[in-house]
Amino acid sequence: MTDQPAARIPPPPFLDDPALRAVLAAVPDARLVGGCVRDALAGRPVADIDLATPRHPEAVMQALRAAGIRAVPTGLDHGTVTAVVDRRGFEITTLRRDEETDGRHARVAYTDDWREDAARRDFTINALSMTADGAVFDPFGGIADLAAGRVRFVGDATQRIAEDYLRILRFFRFHARYGRPPPDPEALAAIRASVGGILRLSAERVWSELLRILAAPEPTGSVALMAEIGVLAAVLPEGADPDRLARLIKAGAPAEPLLRLAALLTGDPEALADRLKLSTAERERLAALRAPPVPAPGATDADLRRLLADTPADILIGRAWLAGGDGPDWAALRARLAALPVPVFPLEGRDVLALGEPPGPRVGALLRQIRAWWLAGGCVADGAACRAELARRIGG
Repeated sequence: MTDQPAARIPPPPFLDDPALRAVLAAVPDARLVGGCVRDALAGRPVADIDLATPRHPEAVMQALRAAGIRAVPTGLDHGTVTAVVDRRGFEITTLRRDEETDGRHARVAYTDDWREDAARRDFTINALSMTADGAVFDPFGGIADLAAGRVRFVGDATQRIAEDYLRILRFFRFHARYGRPPPDPEALAAIRASVGGILRLSAERVWSELLRILAAPEPTGSVALMAEIGVLAAVLPEGADPDRLARLIKAGAPAEPLLRLAALLTGDPEALADRLKLSTAERERLAALRAPPVPAPGATDADLRRLLADTPADILIGRAWLAGGDGPDWAALRARLAALPVPVFPLEGRDVLALGEPPGPRVGALLRQIRAWWLAGGCVADGAACRAELARRIGG
């Protein structure tokens, strides 16, 4: 089937990539689809480049190999082949239509109809496609929605959500990055009626989307909207405070998702980590950001060195942000924490043994005593001074 372009734009710079041009030359009926088209139209940096074609995967692989391009069947169950050029991969997916969905998975069939393929996308701004010469195809009004800052579901919002409840969270992610008030009322009504579907999603999918929402340059409006219509309570039943997140962002804190989550979350970080299956590194960082002690602007350098001896500077700086630090005193504190050298206790067990102390529990006890002495002095005593104090205590 044929369709007509809705607009023509100068081919964006990423189309000058020789590797991509080679793939498009091998599969000339392929189009760029999804996010790369959306971001090209929005004048934003393009990250992932995906392509679609009416050809079946076997024909795509044959065409690529005939052009001397490595073809990898990375997702044949979904009609996806990856073309590898100069160690870079470009996914090419055969046009599809949904045959059956259950709120988490879809059974699909191939089609040669670009509109049918676009109809299974989530939002109009993601249902765009573009040829290599800049012809943009827009079957559902995505260009106008992008210009208006409107995130709108393709077709019936309730049906789109029922096909995959993760689209509820995707709505807020895209609204945070592309949306402007007021949000689409049909989308909000459908989400409000479908919030319970979030409980059917895997923890990994929910966590991935929550991280992406919090990584947006300015997620405050989306998070407040999530709270207003009941989504935030479903995602963070441990408790959340959108106002605290808003204050953190207004203060100019870095756009670090876990720092923002530490501000947003009011409940137990360990309970959240268990439920959403955070990685060990994520769990430890979230817990550390929420733990005491919190550095204060009036702290001396000795106080800060004592903190740095036990806690990484980035964690202490994060705690300072979470404490509400948006004034000059807090800014100065963060700068001091970043500038101070991290003190390292200069003794080890062998230093105790070298002074004649036999191996045993007393070695560790002596090291703890000297470290406490070193901390009390502001972490400035060097190895020689610490050994002298150690010798004094052993001799005494």
